[in-house]
Order: sequence, then structure tokens, then C-alpha cells
Amino acid sequence: MNRREFLEVLAAASAGGFPLAGHGATARNASNVYDVPRFGNVHLLHFTDCHGQLLPTYFREPSVNLGFGVAAGRAPHLGGRAFLRYFSIAPGTGDAHALTAREFSAAARNYGKGDGFAHLATLVERLMASRPAALLLDGGDSWQGSATALWTKGQDMVDASKLLGVDAMTGHWEFTLGAERVKEVVEGDFKGRVDFLAQNVRTADFGDPVFAPYVMREQNGVPIAIVGQAFPYTPIANPRYFVLDWRLGMRGGDLQQVVDEGRGKVVHILV
Repeated sequence: MNRREFLEVLAAASAGGFPLAGHGATARNASNVYDVPRFGNVHLLHFTDCHGQLLPTYFREPSVNLGFGVAAGRAPHLGGRAFLRYFSIAPGTGDAHALTAREFSAAARNYGKGDGFAHLATLVERLMASRPAALLLDGGDSWQGSATALWTKGQDMVDASKLLGVDAMTGHWEFTLGAERVKEVVEGDFKGRVDFLAQNVRTADFGDPVFAPYVMREQNGVPIAIVGQAFPYTPIANPRYFVLDWRLGMRGGDLQQVVDEGRGKVVHILV
């Protein structure tokens, strides 16, 4: 094939939608989403719902997101093409792959595996390099969701969280490991290292707090209060015996009291 024939083939391939950029270029373009310019003197890094995944994996968003009653057919209960159209996201882009199942097989080949603590650790290290005092927050659903997490009762993810440098977290389906196991981690592995916050978890007998409701931190001279609101529907979404001696729920009134108390301590930021 001579040069002219080669260029004709490239032109035909491009017109047919064939991706001419290699996987490496696609991955580099995808990583640019985290190139956020440094701003201000307080930085909060947050992740959630890693579901026990230590290694990168292929994750496919559901094709359908059901909404009932007034929520039917309205954001965020949209999937696929409807989701892209509503949020003005171009098909075939990294955002489209991350947020919908559209053209999943082709996009997965282009972008490769994602997620997992292996990638997360690299990202945290990258962001911390320009934000050394940043706080790393975990929204929960970290200790369960994989075979190894099941076999170790979440210990593999607990150890990984400590290595990652998590500063504070709240509970989601961590409670499926049972109240005794959660307390074991909080009072043992996490003691003095990771703050487990949950203002809405109380004892079933006298309603005493089970965990610290919030924690005070300071970053670059700025006082910060971080409040924990655990997944409120654990006894409904899972068997009640997991947390037989605890009561959860939204506890909006209690949450407001915690917020007011935090603000009363001259905090500049409350999360």
C-alpha cells in the first residue's frame, strides 16, 4: 500500500466512525477530567460506593433507572439516550461511558478498566501532590461488595482504607457485617487514624449515640466540622438482626442540632 492508498483508508475509516486514536490516547484524555486547577486553601477529596473493589474492573451502568409516581421519567431516574439528552452529554464521550450503558462494549475497549483502589490510590496521590493538607472523605459502601471483602469480613478494605489515608467516613452497607464487627473496626483498626461518623445511629434502649456525630478538623488555619449521616434505611434494606440493638433513620431534627452545634464552635466550613 502506498501513501495515497493509506490516507484513503484512514479517511474511509474515520468517516465510518472507526476510532483512530489508540487506547493510550483515550485514557490520557479521560484522565484530564481530574486536572482541576488548585483554588483556595481548603480542599476536600470525596469518594463513595467502591463496594469492596480493590482491583480495576469493567463497570456498566444500568440500562434502565426506574422512577415511580411523580419521579417517573424525570432526572435522575433516566437511563441511556434519555439521560444523555437531558444532561446534554455527547454520545461516545468519556462522560457518556461513565454515566450510561450506551455502546458499552466499544467504549470499554477504548477506555479500559476503571475504578478500584488501585486507580483510586493513584488519583489521590496525584491530587494530594498539589493539595498536601486535603482531607479524604469516604461516603461508605466500602467494606462490602466483593468476594474478598466477604471472606475477610471487610478486613481487606479496612486495611486498604488506612493505606489510602482516609480521614473520615460514614457507614452505608458496612452495617451488613453486623454491629459487633463494625464496632470492632471502629474501636480497633480505625482508632486514632480514621474518624467513623454517624450522628443518626442510636442505641435501641436509651437512644444514646453509638458513634461520634461529627469531628472538628483544621486545614491551613481554617476550622472545619465534618458531620456523618449514615445510610438511614439499613434495618429496612437488610435483615434487622444485623443491627438489632441500634436504631437508625433520617433524624433530621437531631442532624440540625449537630449542625447548629458545629457552627457554634466558630467553624468556617461545615460538611
